Amino acid sequence: MTETSDRTPAIIEMDAVEVAALRDSALTVLENVNWSVQAGEFWVVAGPHHSGKSDLLLNAAGLVAPAGGACRIFGCDTREFGDTRIAERRRIGFTFADGKLFHHLTIAENVALPLMYHRQSSEAETSGIVAAMLELLELTPSANLTPGNLALVWRQRAALARALVLQPELLLLDNPNAGLTVRHRQWLIGFLDQLWHGHESFGGHPMTIVATTDDLFAWQHPARKFAAVHETAFSVLGKWGGPEFSGHPGVRELLLTPPDATKT
Repeated sequence: MTETSDRTPAIIEMDAVEVAALRDSALTVLENVNWSVQAGEFWVVAGPHHSGKSDLLLNAAGLVAPAGGACRIFGCDTREFGDTRIAERRRIGFTFADGKLFHHLTIAENVALPLMYHRQSSEAETSGIVAAMLELLELTPSANLTPGNLALVWRQRAALARALVLQPELLLLDNPNAGLTVRHRQWLIGFLDQLWHGHESFGGHPMTIVATTDDLFAWQHPARKFAAVHETAFSVLGKWGGPEFSGHPGVRELLLTPPDATKT
């Protein structure tokens, strides 16, 4: 249990959390997760495929309640994170590994959905906000296309635009580098770093970010914080290259074979 102090409450706080698989609630994928994410931090949670990273992130976003223990976001227990907590939900942006865009809607319509659901905005105001977000993520030429007419890299950008359109304080991304070429991977991480440090399009306020990955090489940075999931265990590793980081068996597995960096 996190000790009580005078400091600002954590953005995400997990105490002895048990994470069940979304595909099978009877299957425990992670046990006894104790984790605290403070405002303005950038966390990377690493692990191989099917290790529980996505299920952990769904818990951290309040989209799924923990099978055991307690999870709080902005100080609110996620078991009470229903329709009465819309204000807290608006403070969170989330991207799924496969984007989960609505294929019958255009890219602009997909990005507009959170505004239509959470805000009583005029059509002109909504259009202006969406247009600015599409321009920021270099999606303007694709505004009137449906997702099926776009390559994966641009569908993932559209999902990111949708997650950011309400200007969240907390951004969670499930394996955002999957399937990206080197150029798009570099763009994404550079853009996330701008959000982390305070992007002018978001009022210059630092954004708290959590990303999952099975490609640790791409996320090297001395100021990011790292954690790993391995055989139902969640471990806080600290910063890149530290003793906990270097000695963790899951990290050694992920770093054993560098990803293919030849594709552009």
